Amino acid sequence: MNSRIIYGLVIFASAFLLFQVQPILGKMILPWFGGSAGVWIVCLLFFQVVLLMGYLYANLLTRMLRPRAQVSVHAALLFASLLVLPIVPKDSWKPPAPFHPAVHILWILGATIGLPYFLLSSTSPLLQAWYVQKDANASPYRLYAVSNIASMLALASYPVLVEPRLATSHQALVWSWGYAAAAMLCAAVALASSKQRRVGAQPEAPPSPEWTVQALWISLAACGSALLLAITHHLSQNIASVPLLWVIPLALYLLTFILCFEGRGWYRRDLFLRLLGVALGSMAYALAPSFAGLPISVLIPLYCSCLFVVCMFCHGELSGLKPHPAHLTSFYLMISIGGVIGALFVAVVAPWLFSGDYETRIVIGCCTLLALVVLYRDPSSPFYRSPLKPAWLLLVALAVALIGSLGETAREESKGSRLTVRNFYGVLRVIDQVAPSVVLVKGDATPPPQEDNRFEKLMNGTIDHGLQFCSPTRRDQPTTYYGPSSGVGLTLMAAGSSDPLNVGVVGLGVGTLAAYGRKGDRYKFYEINPLVVQLANQEFTFLRDSAANTDIIFGDGRLSLEQEPTQEFDVLVVDAFSGDSIPVHLLTREAFALYFRHLKPQGVLAIHISNQYLNLVPVVAASAFGLRKEVVVVENKPDSPRGIYRASWALVGSGEGFLGKPEVERAGIILPQSIPQLQWTDDYSSLLKVIR
Repeated sequence: MNSRIIYGLVIFASAFLLFQVQPILGKMILPWFGGSAGVWIVCLLFFQVVLLMGYLYANLLTRMLRPRAQVSVHAALLFASLLVLPIVPKDSWKPPAPFHPAVHILWILGATIGLPYFLLSSTSPLLQAWYVQKDANASPYRLYAVSNIASMLALASYPVLVEPRLATSHQALVWSWGYAAAAMLCAAVALASSKQRRVGAQPEAPPSPEWTVQALWISLAACGSALLLAITHHLSQNIASVPLLWVIPLALYLLTFILCFEGRGWYRRDLFLRLLGVALGSMAYALAPSFAGLPISVLIPLYCSCLFVVCMFCHGELSGLKPHPAHLTSFYLMISIGGVIGALFVAVVAPWLFSGDYETRIVIGCCTLLALVVLYRDPSSPFYRSPLKPAWLLLVALAVALIGSLGETAREESKGSRLTVRNFYGVLRVIDQVAPSVVLVKGDATPPPQEDNRFEKLMNGTIDHGLQFCSPTRRDQPTTYYGPSSGVGLTLMAAGSSDPLNVGVVGLGVGTLAAYGRKGDRYKFYEINPLVVQLANQEFTFLRDSAANTDIIFGDGRLSLEQEPTQEFDVLVVDAFSGDSIPVHLLTREAFALYFRHLKPQGVLAIHISNQYLNLVPVVAASAFGLRKEVVVVENKPDSPRGIYRASWALVGSGEGFLGKPEVERAGIILPQSIPQLQWTDDYSSLLKVIR
């Protein structure tokens, strides 16, 4: 068989496994950290860093050792990596506390997949280098395109073919067997190649590209990587942190590498420079507060198409700057360094340095400036070293205007925020606003007394986490999704009509539900984000004004409940969703069984299912009916003057108990057993069937 085909097969298999394992492991550890969008961002950072280590290893190995020694070292490491299989994280590795999740995620990934992923990362550049060593006339860059094709197929197949058909634990086992086979094949090819004779005379290698070119390699790679992570985080935080929304941006990112390095001239600078201006401008305007809440049918295509255009520019320019094959491993190393820099900026630097969500705007601005640099320094560009040409001055003016608009939208977003804080779990802002006055209807004899309509609100990104009126006469009123006519409001008032209540709440917000507490009641809140607890206590008064006894347990609600003895709750409220992003592990069959272990026989489970992108009713129905429970869905109308939002709640319990009360049945809709159902488990969940 042709050696190029053999090398291509090994590279294809390694790259496929390299990217297939990313969503598998990300999904496996996601529930351990509250289903936060930040989990996948830290995973991407880990994969970028280990990819860099793999490229560095390939570069050093090919430069410092002779061919036979290179093969021996790599084969030995491949056999050693088989000892860590299968790649299943141990339950004992679950985080004991939520305060340093990024460090814990990196440790888990390193212990589970570190060595296999490191070796898979090195396979493509290493085999390409060996291929060139054996055939001086060979061109290895199409093998790089083969690697990226395999990577994209791995990502595209996961949410469509793998995730809907295999449990997560089975995915990990199948991957482990696949890795073992690929490692043995790679070792065999390496050992066989060491015995082959060289073809063609080895020409003298040209000098290394100058440092300015290498800096441009790093900068172009960093911009593409940073925008990938920034857009992925934006989509995951505002829709759902699930593999489907992880792999779409990553697959597009890899597609641009394929098109740019495949060798058929898919990248045309004139076309993509025009598209680049449109893409950067579109993202800049979409980030403006006035465009918040765009429908999913607009949001995902907009950001993904813009990501594709920007990455085509970055990777197309990279392809045009690729060096002689003698410097191939150095080229890949610089690209990987750029990828790590971009990932570090979004995953580590931005959350530490900024109190707000500014990294996407900064990356857009950097891409704009980088485009000017590329055009100015390239001799084939019409703008080459021509700072005084009118066309160049116009281009610079447009770039300045775009960057200025990014700064203005950031200032507009922060306007009115009394306090902004940020950590691994997202950006939190406290905003002071005024509610609209009550509108009088015809026939009212006298207007109501003038009320203080000022309130303060907690925002997570673009989503409200609760509000409280400033007036002493109104600050104890339940607001937002928890008004008296909401599903949870009806539940707490009806269930507490006689005896004191024992209430559990997964998700604190600003502590609004404590407003329903009476003397003798006990409200136990579970909250994973320490900043939410801090703001609920310092900036809002629901908790300290409540007549009930209130406790707060730090950590993911489900993990905390798993570790506690039976709590005998009368009502258990599940409302740990960050905006429209859902922690899937709170809606699985196993989660429902856990909830009812902590509820009294006649207790009620109240789940907040409001979501503009996802229809969660089939998921709740499947788990509830599987436990022989009934479901009542309650939707209340909004009431802006009173700070009440439209909300959907699913109340789950026994029909002969609380759910059989007339006031509950009149307020909602009892779901029939014939309703479409979708069962999620800890091993299986898929978003495709619940997207609106």
